[in-house]
Amino acid sequence: MVANNSDFYQIGASLSSNAQSYVQRLADEKFYQNLRAGKFCYVLNSRQMGKSSLRVRTMQRLEAEGTVCAAIDLTGIGKHKVTISQWYGGIVYALVESCQLEEKFDFDWQLWWQEHQNILDPVKCFSLFIEQVLLQKIQQPIVIFVDEIDRVLSQDFSLDDFFALIRFFQNQRVDKPIFERLTFALLGVATPSDLITDKTQTPFNIGEEIELYGFQLDEIQPLIKGLQGRFDNPQRVIEEILDWTGGQPFLTQKLCKLMVEESFKDNPCTVTELVRAKIIDNWESLDNPEHLRTIRNRICSNDQRASYLLELYHQIRQSGELASNNSTEVSELQLSGLVVKRQDKLKVYNQIYYEIFDSSWIENQLKNLRPYSENFRFWVASGSTEDSWLLRGKALQSAEEWARDKNLSYQDKQYLAASKEKEIQEKIAAQEKEAALERETKDRESAEARNFLLAQANKKAQQRIRNGSIFLIITSFMTLFLGILAVDFKKQIDTSQELLQPAGELSNLLKKNEFNQNNNRNESPPKEKNTIKISDYHLKIALLNLALASSYLEKVEAYLEKANEYLNKSKIENDSIERIQIYILYLIAEGKLSNERQDKGNQINYYQKAYGMIQQQKKRMFSENVNILFKETVESLYKEIILLAKEIDDLDYKRKVETSLKEYYYTELENQLKSNALPQSDEITTKLVLYFTGLEKDKLDEVSINKLQSYCSDLKKIDKLWNKYTEKRYSFSSQKEWAKSYQLKLSKGNIMPKWDIFSIFVPPAIAGSQPRPEYPNLGLESSPALESIQLKFLSACPFEIDLAEDGLVFDPPSNIRIRPDINYEIKCSIKSQEIIRIYKNFNATWYYTDACNGGWINKIQVRLKTDQ
Repeated sequence: MVANNSDFYQIGASLSSNAQSYVQRLADEKFYQNLRAGKFCYVLNSRQMGKSSLRVRTMQRLEAEGTVCAAIDLTGIGKHKVTISQWYGGIVYALVESCQLEEKFDFDWQLWWQEHQNILDPVKCFSLFIEQVLLQKIQQPIVIFVDEIDRVLSQDFSLDDFFALIRFFQNQRVDKPIFERLTFALLGVATPSDLITDKTQTPFNIGEEIELYGFQLDEIQPLIKGLQGRFDNPQRVIEEILDWTGGQPFLTQKLCKLMVEESFKDNPCTVTELVRAKIIDNWESLDNPEHLRTIRNRICSNDQRASYLLELYHQIRQSGELASNNSTEVSELQLSGLVVKRQDKLKVYNQIYYEIFDSSWIENQLKNLRPYSENFRFWVASGSTEDSWLLRGKALQSAEEWARDKNLSYQDKQYLAASKEKEIQEKIAAQEKEAALERETKDRESAEARNFLLAQANKKAQQRIRNGSIFLIITSFMTLFLGILAVDFKKQIDTSQELLQPAGELSNLLKKNEFNQNNNRNESPPKEKNTIKISDYHLKIALLNLALASSYLEKVEAYLEKANEYLNKSKIENDSIERIQIYILYLIAEGKLSNERQDKGNQINYYQKAYGMIQQQKKRMFSENVNILFKETVESLYKEIILLAKEIDDLDYKRKVETSLKEYYYTELENQLKSNALPQSDEITTKLVLYFTGLEKDKLDEVSINKLQSYCSDLKKIDKLWNKYTEKRYSFSSQKEWAKSYQLKLSKGNIMPKWDIFSIFVPPAIAGSQPRPEYPNLGLESSPALESIQLKFLSACPFEIDLAEDGLVFDPPSNIRIRPDINYEIKCSIKSQEIIRIYKNFNATWYYTDACNGGWINKIQVRLKTDQ
């Protein structure tokens, strides 16, 4: 009898096409009919809901009618360290195997793929394979099933183009009837918004969503057959099973199988007894094949996300149901399988989940997450501004210990750093108060003894300090040292000795370097810096110790400790610019020390904190009288952070700092141009262009026009600044205008002087005149290589002298890209018909446009007014 067959029910894998326990649901017919009609479909749901079994059964029905079905399981293509070429090659291989192209048509797909890969990118190769191979060799309707589609989320490259191709194939049906025979079906554990970032390319807004619900009472007749002969009332047994499982397919099949096995015993358990004994009690060890642990891991695997999901689930469990707001957290909780949406209400999926994932389980999971989750959540909600939610004391210490071996998010690091900074500030405030009381007592000491020490110290300082430089701020320490002695005549003897000790060591260091300085007279003198004038006595000692820490590597830890000690003793306000700058120097020094110790974690933390403070104070940093933190230091710090972020693969943070560095260059360029400092402006412009291209100056002839066209918006911005502040004399526009004149004169046989040529690739250009004495570096000789570089920069992008005209975007949505390349990053999308300004003559197939702050649009998407 059927009931004696222990294999009647199947758990833990896809049901075969002839499985007797397969339950046909409403989704089966909808999925089949839509695919049969050639409609793109997607089945996105939690794990173990029967998606793969649905695919197998639907394929069987379609193939019986003559449709060719191809199954692609993305699990088999690979998850880590797979290149985009390997990924698309794996897709093609799966299609060749499923459709038996090698056996039936003697098709060597590897040779075909290799030949096309040599000239085309993988996306285009895949598109050609579909159109020129698959649809040509197979004349029947074709349905391509892509299972485990959520695997695309783990790839290191964007697969938006894959979804864009599916949409493209659907849209091609209008012009190419051959595509009417091609249909796609996607299955996996994800939401449409998870799978594709570019919403303008998504196929999900033109497809059919197949909703997959649990087994309903009127659908389960196939399951009852397996219980017949083992139970007097199999209908009642299946109803009790559904009461526990809620129709969840995996649990329902499993519980039916367990009941059949139980029926062979002398004293079989009831459904309720069996559920508790075989599923709920000791569930983690009994969960085989894995199901409940999959739900737990989906919810708790990410510390940053888990607390939100757990609290949302707790609300649903307490109230019985909760209105769905379609948020990210709601979607993620549904994909875990723990809750289900019915009539826009979220409910716990079934009684088994309700009893296993109970209040005690929720509480234990929250304890295992970040110990500061509640404070953190409220701090984030305040926009990271409410200090009352920051940690202090033992709470902060516990959090730091917990975080030591964790891979924290940037926001977590920011929260802990802000907590640490706040604690330091409060300690400083307390120490300042204590120091103020102490100073009141010590101010009564003998004035005669203090004045005697002051006179001796001044005499000794004038004898020992020499002109010279150890590092960027040493040149100002002589003035600083004398200023300390001149101003602090009220300081007590023992405290003044603390000041004199680092100052004396610094003087000795300057004296040691005198020989080297005298033997390097031909070197360029250091750039002038503002005299360092610091009003606070403790900050001066801190700065002296930082100078020594940068010079005496063998004592660096001691000097940094002293610097930190006196920073904490300072009585000056926390937001004073001199204190902030010295603290930033201290953080940078600590970061360098961490690097020496090969402690990347601390190095990154110190550098990130220094970077954050500079960004907060960038409007004040270089506009005050006190200039301790030199601009070269800021530039060097940003570059080091970029390299570190790349090394630890934190690409979002890398891009953020790169943007800050570019903003810094632009700010400096505008400041120098305002001051009419043309050589310095030329130098900064050079830095900008080298920064864009990623090349050394002597390698600029290697840069392609195609690459330059990625940076047209930046080059136009540089051009605009030079036009504005030099009365249009030394910009790219003026160079381009002069270059046309230069070429015209050459074409008429005129001989141009060698010096009559613009700068290498950046303004300013002295067009048609001798270089001025105050700007000698512009006297450059022309050469074929030099002219090649010049013409590249001037012809790659439009500038002010290039005429623009209006064009109509007539068939939106139309993408505007950073580079004139369909596979390159989209800057924005024009979603309605509108007039945009375009420049015609810079690329064969693309227009440059001022829309979206500058970018490239394909010519076929624009109609010019002059052509209408």
